[in-house]
Amino acid sequence: MKPKLFVITPPFTQLNTPYPATAYIKGFLNTINVEAVQADLGIEVILKLFSKEGLIDLFQSNNPEPVSDNCKRILALQEEYIKTINPVIQFLQGKNPTLALQICQEDYLPEASRFVQLEELDWAFGTMGTQDKAKHLATLYLEDISDFIVECVDANFGFSRYAERLGRSANSFDELYLALQQEPTYIDNILFSILKERIETIHPNFFLISVPFPGNLYSAFRCAQWVKKYHPEIKISMGGGFPNTELRSLSDARVFEFFDYITLDDGEVPIEELILSLENPNHDSFKRTFLLEEGKVVYRNNSSKSDYKQSQVGTPDYSDLPLDQYISVIEIVNPMHRMWSDGRWNKLTMAHGCYWGKCTFCDISLDYIKIYEPVAANLLCDRMEELILQTGQNGFHFVDEAAPPALMRALAIEILRRKLSVTWWTNIRFEKSFTQDLAFLLKASGCIAVSGGLEVASDRLLKLIDKGVTVEQVARVTRNFTQAGIMVHAYLMYGYPTQTVQETVDSLEMVRQLFEAGILQSGFWHQFAMTAHSPVGMYPEKFGVKKETEVIGTFANNDINYKDSTGIDHDKFSFGLKKSLFNYMHGICFDFELQEWFDFKIPKTKIPDDFIFNALEENTGFNIKPNAKVVWIGGKPTVEIFTKTKKGNSWEMMSLIFHDKKQSFSIQTNKAEGEWLVTILQKISVSNTKAYTFQELKSDFEIALDDFELFWYSKPINTLREFGLLIL
Repeated sequence: MKPKLFVITPPFTQLNTPYPATAYIKGFLNTINVEAVQADLGIEVILKLFSKEGLIDLFQSNNPEPVSDNCKRILALQEEYIKTINPVIQFLQGKNPTLALQICQEDYLPEASRFVQLEELDWAFGTMGTQDKAKHLATLYLEDISDFIVECVDANFGFSRYAERLGRSANSFDELYLALQQEPTYIDNILFSILKERIETIHPNFFLISVPFPGNLYSAFRCAQWVKKYHPEIKISMGGGFPNTELRSLSDARVFEFFDYITLDDGEVPIEELILSLENPNHDSFKRTFLLEEGKVVYRNNSSKSDYKQSQVGTPDYSDLPLDQYISVIEIVNPMHRMWSDGRWNKLTMAHGCYWGKCTFCDISLDYIKIYEPVAANLLCDRMEELILQTGQNGFHFVDEAAPPALMRALAIEILRRKLSVTWWTNIRFEKSFTQDLAFLLKASGCIAVSGGLEVASDRLLKLIDKGVTVEQVARVTRNFTQAGIMVHAYLMYGYPTQTVQETVDSLEMVRQLFEAGILQSGFWHQFAMTAHSPVGMYPEKFGVKKETEVIGTFANNDINYKDSTGIDHDKFSFGLKKSLFNYMHGICFDFELQEWFDFKIPKTKIPDDFIFNALEENTGFNIKPNAKVVWIGGKPTVEIFTKTKKGNSWEMMSLIFHDKKQSFSIQTNKAEGEWLVTILQKISVSNTKAYTFQELKSDFEIALDDFELFWYSKPINTLREFGLLIL
């Protein structure tokens, strides 16, 4: 039987861009000549629901009747919602930009409870353009409709997740199984109508469902349930982030009433083996696959095939996905979260796994973190160029666990060498190797933002986490990025095992100082969660915590309930930490006492108020390693020779005139140094493939001329250092 695959992401993940797993798998299937069609059923359901016809049906079907005044108001305004929904969706798709002017006049959209917060946010949008403000207002309008859906139609609805509660910490399959025995919900029926049309058009014999998050799980089972009922001949498999982390100890046979297979970790070889079994019923080789044998769940991993190298998996393929129909929204005024929800990004990976792989809160025992394999910069650039041609878009989000600095450097140089115009952002560790010069190189190549884990801004806890950084180091790195014009977002954590109240307060003070110094632009506080595959989850006694139970569930097993030996209620800090951060992100309230953010007594911080300021004072500019690479990212100079006369003596001088995108500047040297400089700038230009080290530069100068140190720290070189002469 010739395989034909239908690969989907079930509702819901993101509105603005497809989750990349299906595109990665389709890209791989292209390399082995297997036919596949992919779909993002999340965006398809949203577009059907949030349309004129969808709202007419929605308002007619609401049952029970609205209880809250808010939803009664929305129902009363239903004609206004029906009239405006199609233009608003088109605006959020980037197809109707002039509507922004009407939306911003604030008499176009019907308003319910989500708009109450608008007065508080007015100041935050003071510097934002019309398009951004209109996107935010349109987002509030959609959220009002969402509130109506949750109250009157389907309590499980959410834009980026569906029935997430049923997927979170579901140690037992009972609750989800019970929900799947109920009559399909309103949203389920929309999903089924789309699925029916797709299955009847594609005629697949293999149905792959990628489940990245708990908020996709219920819909994944509903899709599988519908296909099992109406097309029992189609084989169904689940893979993705959720099973990779949650279902590693699966033993409940009822799951296989819905799925034939569940695969773990990298999907290429497991899927290839399943395709071979589809073609040949006697094929009995599996890779990291759960299936049912004689009524029992078994885990089969008897394939002799090795996993593919990253260079072999192909370029992600976004064909079949409606790239021009995704919706850009601005939910909250957080610059990094805005990038998650606004704009369409091509997603790529620089390196499989994490090159650090030590953080004790992280799933470092699992292959997706443990197996580190970078992709060569030239191959990454090839894939970027392919995706630009395929999608027509040049924005890239590298979805790495932590992008390696050396690879980022090589990628930036390759982008500049190929003269690509791209915009990109990624997740990093705040490594000391992110120097000011490297930050400038990354910026020149199109990098606009980085996110990284500061986690707990306490050196004791950073050591316990095995983060491999200090707060001072993080400050210097964030300063380097900020000065280059790259936005920095910090992931912050509270409630780590043995964390004291004093450390939480001190951590907040560190964050306050980072924002006050202007070297951090965005952040988000997460409460620590203990997971089964992290060192804390595997060896809790080493970290002063105790699991509440050792029982392993028959379904999902990842989040672990635990007791901290400190007995501190970390939940109570949540509101104050988040409120203070919201204000710091907008550049205000730095002079507030930390106590003002909390309605309970906290100790005074023990961090000196100039801690971050002092950390930034350290000068490391004179310590250049001989093997450091020297790169010139500026242009070719115009040369003028003139004679300088002083006290009767005259000698030839050279003026080198440079033009960068913003301004022109010139430097003056004696003729011999100028001629050497013109030649060497050409050699070390980023457009050349040969890299020159600092030692080679020094030797070259000393053969031709004289004292390199004197020349290197002279005014002309200092000027060039400001405009693109980089030491990497």
